[in-house]
Amino acid sequence: MIKRALTFAMGTVLAVPAFANEQAPAYIVDKFKAMYPKTTFNEVRKSKVAGLYELVMGENIAYTDESGRFFIFGHLFDMQEQMDLTAQRQREAKKSEFPTQHLANAIKTVKGDGSRVFAVFSDPDCPYCKKLESELARLDNVTVYTFLYPLESLHPQAKTKAVSVWCAPDHGKAWSELMLASRKPKLVACNNPINDNLVLGSKLGVVGTPTLIAAGGRVMSGFAPAEKLDQWLNDGKPVAQQGAAQ
Repeated sequence: MIKRALTFAMGTVLAVPAFANEQAPAYIVDKFKAMYPKTTFNEVRKSKVAGLYELVMGENIAYTDESGRFFIFGHLFDMQEQMDLTAQRQREAKKSEFPTQHLANAIKTVKGDGSRVFAVFSDPDCPYCKKLESELARLDNVTVYTFLYPLESLHPQAKTKAVSVWCAPDHGKAWSELMLASRKPKLVACNNPINDNLVLGSKLGVVGTPTLIAAGGRVMSGFAPAEKLDQWLNDGKPVAQQGAAQ
């Protein structure tokens, strides 16, 4: 028998997970819905701890057993992998709207077959955005729409750089040179979508950079290495697993 450890401390669940996440049986979902008719359950699935179910309710995540009587609100940690599983699920559950109607206001980059489509809201003076660009360069089979999104309250010169990038003869090249080689674009001005991007990002719930929005509306906030980006783009499946399924 596989031993499992479960400790409760200060609202946090510390666990050694033993099971892959699976959707909860239909009778469990129906039972919880009947018990709490005023609660919207976006998803109910088995957690990585035996006997506990994970319930996604809007922005809230809770854990309960089959009885559904007692709820644990806190974070589930995989101590072996040093991973906050609840925070990961919160990021996965967060949804936005892919800005299909505004793609002309973004810098388009296609690699490989371009099949995995996502948008990035990025600030030219954001250090994590620069780190992200290096990781994006490692991805294949993607179409990236980069919305220049300068946060002037944090980076006073960012908007000037964003405008200069957009107004460069090749704004894709100007963006790459700025972010990957710290080569500043020539200061120029033209009609540009920067203000429109700021309004758009606010409507979509972008509160920081970098923020990534997948074609289906899933959101990832902050920096992540290429391996994590690949998994996120593949809806949580490792690259090798996705390839085997095709």
